Amino acid sequence: MPVSPELLDLLVCPESRQKLVYVPPGVDGPDEALFCPTSRLKYRIDDGIPVMLVEEAERLDEARAARLGELAGRGA
Repeated sequence: MPVSPELLDLLVCPESRQKLVYVPPGVDGPDEALFCPTSRLKYRIDDGIPVMLVEEAERLDEARAARLGELAGRGA
């Protein structure tokens, strides 16, 4: 189940304090996630709950972050 738009509007990356982008399942792996283009951090979502811990996030390299930003930004 996607993150509600209301929740997505409230959440920011704990590292950069910037808005997050919802990543639907199948765009960058089988699971949904939240992505911060500024910090290049990808936060997993466990049972519908975003895990907003920097130490639990995956830091993407520049190329993968750019690709993910493009795909997620246009709704994949």
